[in-house]
Amino acid sequence: MIKAGLTGSIGMGKSTTAEMFRDAGIPVYDADATVHALYEGEATPLIEEAFPGTTHNGKVDRALLSKHVVGNADAMKKLETIVHPLVHAKEQEFLRTSQSNGAPIVVLDIPLLFETGGRNRVDIVIVVSANAEEQKRRVLARKGMTEEKFEAILARQVPDREKREKADFIIDTDQGFDHARDQVTKIIAELSQKPV
Repeated sequence: MIKAGLTGSIGMGKSTTAEMFRDAGIPVYDADATVHALYEGEATPLIEEAFPGTTHNGKVDRALLSKHVVGNADAMKKLETIVHPLVHAKEQEFLRTSQSNGAPIVVLDIPLLFETGGRNRVDIVIVVSANAEEQKRRVLARKGMTEEKFEAILARQVPDREKREKADFIIDTDQGFDHARDQVTKIIAELSQKPV
């Protein structure tokens, strides 16, 4: 089974691209969705203990939590030591299920693949990318996003240029969905030819 790591900086179109792989019948593990689920479940008491007052009605209040961690490297590290092991365990569960279902290829959609040392957990890396102007336009169009928040997020991410250099495949999303979908189809075809 080929494990493809799908990554890309904020606003590059990674989630949409992951959906294209899913539409093509490839099992996709979504690290962000896993975090969301953990914030409404097993991570909640652990986060409340570490960051008192950041949960409400049994769920993590992301806005309150971000006030504690955004721009605070120590607090971010503390949060990561809680969340990353839980996310990794869910990823292993996904891989075991996919393997037993006979999937020849799986995609691990991990936004911080390089930042969290995930490169050694995958066979190939697919980077989703767009030009900087398009990226900024997309991100600033998001509800509640500010230039300051955008800059803080970018500061925590490996620069797009570096990601592109480390990629086995690059999917450019600034040329429209059809172009991106064509690239996804080509990557799947190429991976399907590789010996497992």
